[in-house]
Amino acid sequence: MSATGSPGSNASLRSANQQRVVDVLRTGGHVTQADLARQTGLAPATVSSIVRDLAAAGLVATEPGSGRRGTTVTLAASAGLVAGVDFGHSHVSVAVGDLTGTLLGERRTPLDPGHPSRAGLDAAAALLDEVLADAGVDADTLRCVGMGLPAPMTDGIVRSSAILPGWVGVNALDAARERFGLEVHAENDANLGALAEHRQGVARGHANSVFVKVSSGVGAGIVLEDRLFHGSGGTAGEIGHLTLDESGPVCRCGSRGCLEAYTSTGALQAMMQTQLPGAGVDEIVAAARAGNVSAVRALEDAGLHLGWALASVVNLLNPGLVVVGGDMARAGELLLESARIGLRRHALDAVAATPVEASELGERASLVGAVLLAAERTELIASAA
Repeated sequence: MSATGSPGSNASLRSANQQRVVDVLRTGGHVTQADLARQTGLAPATVSSIVRDLAAAGLVATEPGSGRRGTTVTLAASAGLVAGVDFGHSHVSVAVGDLTGTLLGERRTPLDPGHPSRAGLDAAAALLDEVLADAGVDADTLRCVGMGLPAPMTDGIVRSSAILPGWVGVNALDAARERFGLEVHAENDANLGALAEHRQGVARGHANSVFVKVSSGVGAGIVLEDRLFHGSGGTAGEIGHLTLDESGPVCRCGSRGCLEAYTSTGALQAMMQTQLPGAGVDEIVAAARAGNVSAVRALEDAGLHLGWALASVVNLLNPGLVVVGGDMARAGELLLESARIGLRRHALDAVAATPVEASELGERASLVGAVLLAAERTELIASAA
């Protein structure tokens, strides 16, 4: 195959058409050449020629069908694998997947909440070795790593974060590339959750959706017209620090009355400290389901505050769906129904009925999103040129 040429050249057009075919194949499954022609808008003969070239480069596999155009095409295993890494306040999860974003194996391990970035990356690298061994694949097959962090980032540098204090000021991209020896792409963990739910979860089919991760912190990932929205500085979606009451409790960001001060896991545990001292989220949820009135009320209060903040989000963005994930989402309807009530009370009539649903991917959403990010950013056409 010829090298990519200047814009507008035959080689450049060929490369662009190859990319269109690969982009369809990344969605997974077996796609016929006829389907590829329909979905890319390319002529059947062009698709057949591209498939031949990609197969010769070891990037796609084909299976005979009914006629040439009935031949099914998939991304080949030899095209490589990717890894996803998801850091939380006190854990790191690692997964390995193929270039369609399908996970082949995953593991999770706890971390000290104040861990320095180097220790976190060392733990992730060790975990990645274990996942590769579990899956029976060689590290040489890895092409790229997607990484999620619960912190705002600008040009890869972690900005002020009370959730990951040991990462503040660190160029997470450079540090991860050095540690893994691979190309790394990083995103806020809520953005990755939004990507995963949009591609593989409950937000499939919604061009505009918002994913809200409610855990130690509270953040949102925003999908507009099928694309992640980052804002001009990359910090869009920091709804955890919307002020709900300027006379409210002090938030760890230094402000008062932030959503996070009412709705995070720490806020829930603080509310229940007298009734259930030392209880975690799961224990509080279990108590609520067993009829503990205080636990029910604490979850309802958290949900109402979440709904009040969501009202501002839906008024501004008018998404087709709001997805709630993170540790607090394990409360299910105990949290979500009161969130819907809070939303209806404060949103405009036109958007007050915006659906609010639990994450389909659960606590794995950001990890799945990290794998999808790596698969999406892996350059295949250059290697086929």
